[in-house]
Amino acid sequence: MTERVRLRPLIVEAAARLAEAGVGSPMPDAENLAAHVLGTERMRLAMIPLVEPEVADRYRAVIERRASRIPLQHLTGTAAMGEIDLAVGPGVFVPRPETELLFAWALAYLETLPHDHTPIVVDLCTGSGALALAIAHARPDAEVHAVELDPAALAWARRNADTRIAGGDTPITLHADDVTDPALLAPLTGRVDLVVANPPYIPDAAILDPEVADHDPHRALFGGPDGLDVIRAMIPTIARLLNSGGATGIEHDDTNGGGVAALLAAADFTDVVEHVDLADKPRFVVARRPDSP
Repeated sequence: MTERVRLRPLIVEAAARLAEAGVGSPMPDAENLAAHVLGTERMRLAMIPLVEPEVADRYRAVIERRASRIPLQHLTGTAAMGEIDLAVGPGVFVPRPETELLFAWALAYLETLPHDHTPIVVDLCTGSGALALAIAHARPDAEVHAVELDPAALAWARRNADTRIAGGDTPITLHADDVTDPALLAPLTGRVDLVVANPPYIPDAAILDPEVADHDPHRALFGGPDGLDVIRAMIPTIARLLNSGGATGIEHDDTNGGGVAALLAAADFTDVVEHVDLADKPRFVVARRPDSP
């Protein structure tokens, strides 16, 4: 009879392999991949002291794939946003934990709105549908629209939207459109309560980790020489879509907080506030459209 393998030393060995390969979060990734292979939750790994040799072999194989810098989320097939999991893989931008802060701000803002109408939310550059679907899950009373230009990303967003509908969430409306189009979502002009956006914002010359450079679609990453090309083009449309007093939150590169804030202020937005991410780096800016006289 083949002897079973102790799981914890196997995970420690895997974390050392990932660290050697330059992975930035070796132990969390080693544990998450162990949970994935075992079909359990990461917090329950301590309850599984031993695994069969064939399971250990499958685990070592997936660790080698992660050591080659394939993104963790491509190996597990999922990424989280708020209380939901999203299917992700080649062809779509993988949502980052930093965007959870923009999501939390969006929910807090929606809580401040009066209850005399259905809140309308627009997610620009939705990618996998992360922000739009997480907001629709948390606020089933909201009318949520999501815009994505890239056909591959839009396919992932549709897949995730169908999954959330099957789970009982309020459907969102997906739009295959360009967020830089001045006529974008014309029927919603002046009606939107909240616009969120996680657009392409990395400066063209930035040097990126292999997980990003080799696996995230470049059109979802790069925003021109200063990283602001898409954001610059979106702001007039955001101003047009928002109702009086409506708000926006825009994620940006950590070099561009002041730049995004200046663009919003120049477009006559008020209450412009810069927010930092989990690493205390500038990450998103929020602002309000002025109340009508």
